Amino acid sequence: MATSSYSRSLVSSVKRLKLSTPTPIPTIHTRCIHHSPKDAATPSPSLPLPASLERSLASLRLPLAVQVTYLTPLKRAPTHNLTSADLQLRSYSIRNLEVFADFALRAAYYLHLPAKGPILLPKKVERWTVPRGNFVHKKSQENFERITLRRWVRIVDGHPETVSVWLAFLRKYQYYGVGMKADVWESGSLEAGKELDEEAKRIEGMMGEGGEMEMFFAGDGSFRRGTEKGKKLVLDQVFKGAGGADGPLGGAGGARNARGRFEKITPGGGEGSV
Repeated sequence: MATSSYSRSLVSSVKRLKLSTPTPIPTIHTRCIHHSPKDAATPSPSLPLPASLERSLASLRLPLAVQVTYLTPLKRAPTHNLTSADLQLRSYSIRNLEVFADFALRAAYYLHLPAKGPILLPKKVERWTVPRGNFVHKKSQENFERITLRRWVRIVDGHPETVSVWLAFLRKYQYYGVGMKADVWESGSLEAGKELDEEAKRIEGMMGEGGEMEMFFAGDGSFRRGTEKGKKLVLDQVFKGAGGADGPLGGAGGARNARGRFEKITPGGGEGSV
């Protein structure tokens, strides 16, 4: 008599079943280790502080230099509101821009420069659409966008030398990812024509007899080639190198070697071949 398919499947499943001996599961015991503070006067961070200690900590005053970092930058009061310099800061990161603008205002305060700003300028948005690739994806396009954020700081009633020191200080400690563009105004005297005439006379005296440029120029301003000292300086390799003759497009046949950079001196002290 044939057996049913249900009984055959049950018997085959029992045959494939593998029984193994039970393995005990190890038990993991967790221990809580509490390290006591080294100093008995220092309370544990998990325990609340005493009320007297909290009052004493709240009454402590931070140094003034630390307090001002959490406050708005201080500014000097202007007197005449005459523009001395305009500084424009640009960056792609708002965090770097805000940090450096705050730094610029604090530096202006400690240099006694009245400053205005930082004022938000309209952001510059640039977009490009280019092909995704040059082979399979040449018919699909992708878009790129770049947003430039800008801030504006103005210095008023500042001395030109102090403004130069302020800009040099910002350039030395410039924050990464921030670009600067400065416009500086300087006040000139009403006698600018006389100052230019005096400068021309000074240059003319340098080029004339007894002047610093007498070896190169004659009294009429023409180039002097006849003097031995002038020839030596004009044809000197060091003099040519200072003018860029040894550069890639300087016109020289090649870079000078080590022997040509120094004058040849004989053991006796005179010039000549070694």
